[in-house]
Amino acid sequence: MNDNGIKQKVERVEDTLKIGPLILESGKVLPDVTLRYERVGNPELPAVLICHALTGSHQTVGTEEEPGWWRGFVGYDSPVDLQQYQAITFNVVGGCSGSSGPASTDGENKPYRLSFPFITVRDMVHAQYKALEKLGVSHVRAVVGGSLGGMQALEWGILYPDFMDQLFILAATPALSDYGIAFNRIGIHAIEQDPRWNGGNYEEASDVKGFEVARMVGLVTYRSPSLFTNRFSREEKPAEDDRPYYQVESYLRYQGEKITRRFDPNSYLYLLYAMNGHDIGRGRGGIQKAANLIQAEVVGVGFTGDLLYPPDEIHSFIQFTSKGFFHEVETAFGHDGFLVEYEKWGPIIRGHLAERSPGHLSNEL
Repeated sequence: MNDNGIKQKVERVEDTLKIGPLILESGKVLPDVTLRYERVGNPELPAVLICHALTGSHQTVGTEEEPGWWRGFVGYDSPVDLQQYQAITFNVVGGCSGSSGPASTDGENKPYRLSFPFITVRDMVHAQYKALEKLGVSHVRAVVGGSLGGMQALEWGILYPDFMDQLFILAATPALSDYGIAFNRIGIHAIEQDPRWNGGNYEEASDVKGFEVARMVGLVTYRSPSLFTNRFSREEKPAEDDRPYYQVESYLRYQGEKITRRFDPNSYLYLLYAMNGHDIGRGRGGIQKAANLIQAEVVGVGFTGDLLYPPDEIHSFIQFTSKGFFHEVETAFGHDGFLVEYEKWGPIIRGHLAERSPGHLSNEL
């Protein structure tokens, strides 16, 4: 809404950028890289770069017909207020929503599949930096991300420390824990051991039942036990035989089948491997030394019940930064808290964006 209470139409561009060759952290060169992106708001306003999570995409705001995954967080009179900022989101390299990845085609117009080189979170950030250069953006007000998006935001602060004023790290730690890697391994194993995955050469995503299992495993870790209990309450579903069958089982099966209609199993694998490799201290002398490279103000937000990225680990990391703030949000959603309940944590983001000034750079822990 504007000051007169009239709903404003979001100025939105969705397009694909060709950024040329990308030298990967592995030393391999990925030629002719493309990134799909969404840019919303007035392009003359300060930019907020938003980084998406595992199965997210560049469609943060989306359209009225197909709302984006963070539409309630970005918009007019939202935490990222389009009256004050523009918002830019890229589909990560390795993704499957229009950017170069295993599902895209190579120079011979054949699907890459597993010939696509494995990528890291740092590769994702370097690709986005090149894309922002193409868009004529030389500085952003903030980088914001949750989960895999938070990993990207952390790497942004280290790889390009003077490119932004603030980093907002939601539901992400400086390195993925062994616990997180363990759950990702279950998902990876389920996909790679599925005979119909066929070494990455499956016919249809829906053929790969291991992909459905991987998604179900992930969903169990994204929510808190209390949320499952309160939502499903051991409600039974009709079964064709004498075996008990419950609503929670039906829900997981539905979500497993749903992911195959919108995501590529190989991309899912590549992004899980990238998350497993996430460690800002790798090659930099450890996490504390890496944190010292960050020049921007860092705002860490943890969510109670987050099994994968515990709030206390985010808090501990924030204490290594020179300009750090930490907030813990009470939620029954656990890790998925960063995708919902904007009324609980959105004001934190809005407040820090508004208060950013030389007088607000002391630690507040």
